[in-house]
Amino acid sequence: MTTSWPETVAQARELRRALHRRPEIAWTEHATAATVRDILDTAAIPRRDCAQTGTVGVLAPHAPGRHVALRADLDGLPITEQTGLVYASEHAGLMHACGHDGHTATLIAAARWLKAQEDSLPGPVTLLFQPAEEGGHGAARMIEDGCLGPPLGNAGGRPVDVVFGWHNWPALPLGRALCPDGPVMAANGTFRVELQGRGGHASQPENTRDPVLAAAAVTVALQQVVARRLAPQEAAVLAVTSLQAESAPTVTPDTAALGGSIRVPDLGVRDRVFDAITEIATDTAAAHGVSAEVQTFARYSATVNHPAPATELRDALTAVFGDDWPRHQAAAPVMASEDFSYYLQEVPGAFALIGGGSADAKETAPLHNARYDFNDDLIDPVARLLVGLAGGARVPTADKKPR
Repeated sequence: MTTSWPETVAQARELRRALHRRPEIAWTEHATAATVRDILDTAAIPRRDCAQTGTVGVLAPHAPGRHVALRADLDGLPITEQTGLVYASEHAGLMHACGHDGHTATLIAAARWLKAQEDSLPGPVTLLFQPAEEGGHGAARMIEDGCLGPPLGNAGGRPVDVVFGWHNWPALPLGRALCPDGPVMAANGTFRVELQGRGGHASQPENTRDPVLAAAAVTVALQQVVARRLAPQEAAVLAVTSLQAESAPTVTPDTAALGGSIRVPDLGVRDRVFDAITEIATDTAAAHGVSAEVQTFARYSATVNHPAPATELRDALTAVFGDDWPRHQAAAPVMASEDFSYYLQEVPGAFALIGGGSADAKETAPLHNARYDFNDDLIDPVARLLVGLAGGARVPTADKKPR
């Protein structure tokens, strides 16, 4: 069993890059899950499968203190990598563009260190290796499968008392973080508008009902939802992210479609935005002589920190990064979304966004970008953070090594 902290961090760095080479999207993380399970088995950390490709590990299951859960996510994204790295994705059309490879490797580092001091842990520690965060509601499935219950289903054990999570955030410089009381990330939803017109020859527009023109008009009209349907004090983002109207240069098609996403601070605002999308898309389409079918899909709720765990997480951030970590320009909540919200609806807990960007974070590729790469310099401090939250002994200072 590895007890050297520098060796633990070095192994996690190697694991992170190995995971980066073979990303798997939501609900297909079979090789990733097998790797996590093999590592836990080798470290003699009891575990069970959870939610198909998820895994729950446990340390000190019979310790009398509070039961802490720590979470990492596993899945990648359907994006073609353009980093040119020696460890770039070997799976065509897939990449770890959100840093879940780094989250997994960091929790493994903390788990190995905590295992070496398991007998002195004050309470049980549950390790949540969760699939399908990227829109797959993996956290909900983990909860349904009992991940927050007594350790490994031990009838005499206690369920999870508090849960902690984090996400790397390249928009913030390394050493900065965001961890407020209350909302830290927004709720979200998606929408799709299908337009039915009448196709024909491009030279005879009077004989057609052009769904392409209607789609363009709907796209522009939807921009009034945030600007004119919500109060300035209500934060929201509405983005049309796709347009489809395949045809030939001389052919007006019968149909067109557009889709996108919304980000809002609470579910009441989400419902109002959805209603406005339906109204505006339907009426705009009608004004162009075509019909519209609008579908809206609720996804994740806002990620809302509980005050006491958030205070504890902020104290842990100070212990690792020093007093300057709150000094940044990010406002809460950020408008991205996270299915960690499901855990926080079940038990108290907190979630932090931890900076992984350069000194000028604007120069760092953002999440979900084909040139993004997780900053390996986060592994050491965040693994220390997780060890501290679990009640583990203070980690000795490790020599800093270049990426």
